[in-house]
Amino acid sequence: MTPLITALIDTYNHEKYIEQAVGSVLEQGLSAEELEIVVVDDGSTDGTAEIIKKFAPRVKHVRKKNGGQASAFNAGFAETHGQIIAPLDGDDWWAKGKLAAVVEALQRNPEVCAVSHGYYKFYESTNEFEAIGPQEATLLNLTSPEAARVAFRNWPFLATGALTVRRELMERVIPIPEKLVFLADAPINVASLAGAVLVLPQVLSYYRLHSTNLFAVERADTGKVGRKYEMTDVMFSVLRPMLLRLGVSEACVSAFIDPPWTDANRFYLRNFGGSRLRTLRTEMRYIRTQYKKAAIGYRVFSCLVLGGASLVLPPRRFYELYDWYGRKNFGRLWRRIARRDTTRP
Repeated sequence: MTPLITALIDTYNHEKYIEQAVGSVLEQGLSAEELEIVVVDDGSTDGTAEIIKKFAPRVKHVRKKNGGQASAFNAGFAETHGQIIAPLDGDDWWAKGKLAAVVEALQRNPEVCAVSHGYYKFYESTNEFEAIGPQEATLLNLTSPEAARVAFRNWPFLATGALTVRRELMERVIPIPEKLVFLADAPINVASLAGAVLVLPQVLSYYRLHSTNLFAVERADTGKVGRKYEMTDVMFSVLRPMLLRLGVSEACVSAFIDPPWTDANRFYLRNFGGSRLRTLRTEMRYIRTQYKKAAIGYRVFSCLVLGGASLVLPPRRFYELYDWYGRKNFGRLWRRIARRDTTRP
């Protein structure tokens, strides 16, 4: 029989956490005919593999050479059979009743391609919990630029352990580019937005923050922060063409992707440096998205001045001058020029 749902767990060196993750799936109370469990071990070097083996044959253990989160999702999905896919990171866990709630919501709302819900952030260092989620059931999509901006603000509700998707959506996303060593869940949850996602207010999973997280990192750890923003740039470079391929309009893609991509790259270039070409692309993206209705003179001026300066100056020096320019309000006149044509179609 084809199972109704597959729990797809990706793990790497999670010997402290993987038993709780798998146990929380087994505690959902579904039979083997209803629930398939696939755990992808991305080449762990600790005791993770031995712990997973304890759950055989109920749990299918897929062991592979270390290649990162995207490669784990790709390898794991190839072993799944469920019509609904529920991803879970090996250091997180589910609350009882999670699968029953999301399956019921998917069956009740055939027009959505995914269901998510609230979750707890668990801070391992302090044993504190923080609830994350909407106050009421919320439908997110990318049907208009405004809807795209709302979806971006609510993107945090689509954490890996919270989001559950229909198989058809995963088939449109897989294979995920394997350069996404982490943040590989982004193509899954953003593709869900391209259809529609229903976010439930119930808090039904736990997202653990600990010292070995790759995304949720302390600002004091500059090495991890730099790597996070490097991978963020890769992530957006993957998401933009994917959304266009999925039929989302250019206007909606731009509203969803370009402002945060610009902000992330500016932060990285200011703090870590980088190539002049990356600075140029970042500033041209900013001009394209922020001044669509600006006077042609302002756009030409911005492209020539910012573009020229970004190619001549090292990124850190460029943004020092950029910030100084802003503090002195020298851009006030040009902003007035930019607004001059904003009422025109």
